[in-house]
Amino acid sequence: MTIDIRRLRDRLPQEIADLESEARREGHRHVARLIDEWSAGDNRFEHHGETLLGAYVDDALAGIGGMTVETAMSGALRMRRFYICPAMGGRGIGRMLALALLDHARSFCIVVTVHAGNDGAARFWESLGFQPHGRDGHTHLLALQHHSDDPAASDLRRCVTHRSP
Repeated sequence: MTIDIRRLRDRLPQEIADLESEARREGHRHVARLIDEWSAGDNRFEHHGETLLGAYVDDALAGIGGMTVETAMSGALRMRRFYICPAMGGRGIGRMLALALLDHARSFCIVVTVHAGNDGAARFWESLGFQPHGRDGHTHLLALQHHSDDPAASDLRRCVTHRSP
C-alpha cells in the first residue's frame, strides 16, 4: 500500500463524489459542503496559509482535508473538511494527512483549531496533541511547536489573540 499526500488545486478530483457518498451514508455533510463551496467559488483554499490536501492510496483518493484561516482567532488556521473513507480506516492515513496539514500550518501560524464532530473524532485529534477548547465554533486547539531560537515564533505568539464576536 502506497500512501501519497497531494495538494489539490484548480479543481476537485473526480473521486471526491465517492468520498461524499461515503460521508453522507455515515451522516456527515462536510464533504458535500466542501464540494458546494468549491463549486460556488466560496472556498477554494486560496488565502494565505490555506491548503487542501488529498490522501491517495495506490492512486485512489482515500481522504481529504484542508486548512483555512480561522476567523475567530488572529494568527490561527482551522482544520476543515477532514474525512477518510471508512474502508481505509485504521491504516494511518488520517494521521498522515493530519500531520501533513499541521506541517504545512507551521509555516503560517502557531495555533490550529478543529471542530470534532463526534467522540471518535475528538479522540483522534487529542491523540495528535489537540486540547479541548470549546468556543467560537471549534472544539479543540493545538499550539504548534516552534524552535525556541526562532524570533518569528515569539512574535507570532504575541500576535495570536482571541477576537470577540
